[in-house]
Amino acid sequence: MIIDKAIYHAGQRQDIDGDISDAFDEARRDKDGCFVWIGLHEPTQEEFALIEEELSLHPLAVEDALTAHQRPKIERYDDTLFVVVKTLTYHEATSDVEVGEAMLFVGADFVVSVRHGTGNPLGTVRRRLEADPDLLSAGPAAVLYGVVDEAVDHYGTVVHQIESDIIELERAVFRPRGGDVTEDIHHLKREVLEFRSAESPLIPVLEEIAKGRIRQFEDTKEYFRDVLDHLLRVDDQVDDHNELLTSALTAHLALLGKQQNEDVRKISSWAAVIAIPTMIAGFYGMNFDHMPELHWLFGYPIVMGVMVGASALAYRQLRKNGWL
Repeated sequence: MIIDKAIYHAGQRQDIDGDISDAFDEARRDKDGCFVWIGLHEPTQEEFALIEEELSLHPLAVEDALTAHQRPKIERYDDTLFVVVKTLTYHEATSDVEVGEAMLFVGADFVVSVRHGTGNPLGTVRRRLEADPDLLSAGPAAVLYGVVDEAVDHYGTVVHQIESDIIELERAVFRPRGGDVTEDIHHLKREVLEFRSAESPLIPVLEEIAKGRIRQFEDTKEYFRDVLDHLLRVDDQVDDHNELLTSALTAHLALLGKQQNEDVRKISSWAAVIAIPTMIAGFYGMNFDHMPELHWLFGYPIVMGVMVGASALAYRQLRKNGWL
């Protein structure tokens, strides 16, 4: 469905009240920085048909825009650029990274943005750009910059949220008898890897633009260079988080193994202590007739004393060796 549509003259917004085709024709006639921006959210083939026909968009790019699940990329189809940017939202309650997509068809006098998922709505980007007419007068390149900049800003927010969860996991790992958090570490590690698969492929896309290799963005390459710097910092932080989680998992498994060894030693030690009176009691429970000790006046207290003394001696020795 169409979320918003407008035509921009020298950075100033003008709502489209009539047919979209008329707006496109007006943008083509006015060569002085005039362009149309159509924003859609998960459109159907039928909803997209008019725009596809009006702008003569390539069928392969249209198919990608409608089906989504694309890697971040930039592709040229004749005079139109097709750009895919991943959007991210982090749910702290479940430590889940929700991945969406923003796809843009960028021409000389139009931008068509197609968004999939619930994260990072582009309304805030549009309002931010409209509040800066000087930037928006740069045309469709300014819209792409605004979308990418907003996405990368959200990456930075998600990075800090994940960092907070990693700190909590580290505390749980080194907390005495803190329980098994192996599954939690694996879950967060998967989310970090999903994060990386969303942001890392965007780096070469921005490098292409920032180095001036795409003529349409020549006047705005400094803006994209700034976004690229932010993205590279985020990428380094994601790498650090992945290494931290790997280290936390290794430490956790080592501590679990140590804890299990301690438990086994304690169980074995108590079994050894209990085995002494069990052996003595079992020996005198064989019910043989010719056992002289059974008729001694002090037989019972002597046997009890031996059992207690031997058990206490074994306990003391095991305690001294750190097994108990």
